[in-house]
Amino acid sequence: MIFVDIVSDTICPWCYIGKRRFERALALSGRNDVAISWRPFQLNPDMPAEGMTRDDYVRAKFGGGDRPRQIYQAIADSGREAGIDFQFARIRRTPNTVLSHRLVHWSAKNERQDEMVGELFKAYFEEGLDIGDLETLVRCATRAGLDADLARRYLQSDDGRQEVVASDVYARRLGINGVPCFIVNRKYAVSGAQPPSAFVEVFNLAERDAATSAAQSTV
Repeated sequence: MIFVDIVSDTICPWCYIGKRRFERALALSGRNDVAISWRPFQLNPDMPAEGMTRDDYVRAKFGGGDRPRQIYQAIADSGREAGIDFQFARIRRTPNTVLSHRLVHWSAKNERQDEMVGELFKAYFEEGLDIGDLETLVRCATRAGLDADLARRYLQSDDGRQEVVASDVYARRLGINGVPCFIVNRKYAVSGAQPPSAFVEVFNLAERDAATSAAQSTV
């Protein structure tokens, strides 16, 4: 079995692209022995709880001029190759992502974590929805196959907040300062939305490493 921890933020476009490329790598390799866990990372840990308007966020992050358009056009082009129809013009607010990360954390207990991450990416990047909004998150949970009432009660509580914040801090202590980051068997790291071949290479490396360790243990 290969274990992969994916450190990601729910509003990171390269994380969405990385997810699709990782899935392509799984398909190319024909592997069905990969266990995935999504781990939280906040690109904007100081974001106000209510988030901010998209225009204010882009202006603060990239400044004015034509630079933001060029950056997002390049992301959209890469996304198209991965089968993602980025709709940045639809996004009106950039949220604080703690609430969405808590939902991802909770969905793991219900064995729907990967589906939950996919729905959040789709809602934000393709539909322009505010994934910092409680009811939007409940709808995403429903689309991921989870119970709406249970999801709402969970999000209205404070459950999972400490775990999300602690995981974010831990990732930074490991030296992770950008996402996505794919950690394979807690030993090999693939940083960024790498092409599928890079993931396949690491899968094979992890498999050879496990086989070597198993052989040594029998000596």
